Amino acid sequence: MSSVGLLTNAVRTHGWGFIPLQLLPPLVANTSVGAVLYTSYLQLIARLYAPSAESVKRVYPPPPPLKTFLAGSAAGAIQSVIAAPLDALAVRFRPTDILGGRKYGNVWQYGYLKTKEIGIRGILAGWGLSLVKDCFGYGLFFATFEYVKGQSYYAFITRYYGSMRWWNLPEENRVRAIRPHYAIEPFFLLIAGMTASVAQQIIHHPISLVQDIHHRSLPIFDRKNKISVPIAHTVWMYAGAYRKTLQECRIRADALGGWTRWLYRRFFWNTIRQVPSTSAGLIIFELVRRRYKIENEVMRIQKDGYSIVLR
Repeated sequence: MSSVGLLTNAVRTHGWGFIPLQLLPPLVANTSVGAVLYTSYLQLIARLYAPSAESVKRVYPPPPPLKTFLAGSAAGAIQSVIAAPLDALAVRFRPTDILGGRKYGNVWQYGYLKTKEIGIRGILAGWGLSLVKDCFGYGLFFATFEYVKGQSYYAFITRYYGSMRWWNLPEENRVRAIRPHYAIEPFFLLIAGMTASVAQQIIHHPISLVQDIHHRSLPIFDRKNKISVPIAHTVWMYAGAYRKTLQECRIRADALGGWTRWLYRRFFWNTIRQVPSTSAGLIIFELVRRRYKIENEVMRIQKDGYSIVLR
């Protein structure tokens, strides 16, 4: 059954209250976390690279990869902190706890009571892996996106159009002007989104496999956290859980013939599923960013006696 069919059936069974009580909370949570990520990145790249702070549609020269990586990593860290309680709730979620109102009446109630039950120690259990994944994953994500849509695009049009000496073009200010085909920049934007999604999965995919194993120890944390224990003992439990996770991962990697083969199994198919949604999100992010920027002056790139005009 399709997603629309499932939603229709759920509304028929549980009434229209199903949407605000069960469906809306995760949508609001995901949207809020995404907004924090992209807003943080824009603020950070503006601090690290002064031209990005200007309210113009096109930044030239584009920010260097190191600065976009640092801004993306810092934004990923901020996003990881905000998402920590949501991730803790998601990994502990069991549909049977809500279906039929057996334990929780709705998702809002589940979020409140479960957060109160596990406390800050439960929220931080396994957060180290999420922090590493988000920092390096989003650092590579934004660095790849900005590089392909910026440096790669400018390098292509400069190399391609700058070599066309034989064109008979009108002169502007004593320099012949070339306006690149309008479809080239959207094409690079699409490629940038797809490439960034693949680059992000290089980090996210293997760490997610490790997280799946590590999260199996969470019920033990939750049971022990109900008993008042010193913070030092909690830290010792965290360290012990990571050691057990490493041992389990080593066993699985050896069984499949090595770490690389195990960590990147099913990487291709998982990446294919992720690329469309991630690319669409990046393209929308870029279009919205340009939509609310001030229309700057026409930009010209001088090459081999030509003026390549970009609007």
